[in-house]
Amino acid sequence: MVTTPSPDLMVVRDILQGVPFFKELAQPELDLIVALGHVVTYPKDMVLFKEGDKGEALYVVIDGAVRIAKRSLGQSEGIIAYIERGGCFGEMALVDDFPRSAAAISHEDCVVLFVEREAILDLFQANPVIARKILWAFCRSLSLRLREASDRIVALSSFTRPF
Repeated sequence: MVTTPSPDLMVVRDILQGVPFFKELAQPELDLIVALGHVVTYPKDMVLFKEGDKGEALYVVIDGAVRIAKRSLGQSEGIIAYIERGGCFGEMALVDDFPRSAAAISHEDCVVLFVEREAILDLFQANPVIARKILWAFCRSLSLRLREASDRIVALSSFTRPF
């Protein structure tokens, strides 16, 4: 991990504006999020965090791509997702104290905005309006993911049902 000079603040802010959790924030509020974070560069195939690690931050991809991978019992690594520019991952660390459920590995050289959990929680305490906006968007996003997961479970279970 290499901390790099910050890319143009406007570029980072524009990318954050596209992240579902931050869409409702005004420009000065987005600037607060950018100020909380650290821009970090990872070379290809570097592990950002491993499955089982303590979740201490969320990440936003500024450039490049990250793959999210999980090991299943007795099998090799399975890719869950590819997160590209403007994508966010690791956000569950904001709401729970569980270990990371998957690993994050730089799929190619990438630049990410790394925002520590404690910094976000301090911001929430200092600015309840920002907290409400982010948490409401987070709830909507989780609801959507739950609906999509339910649909996938139903689709997969239809393959295993006897007719």
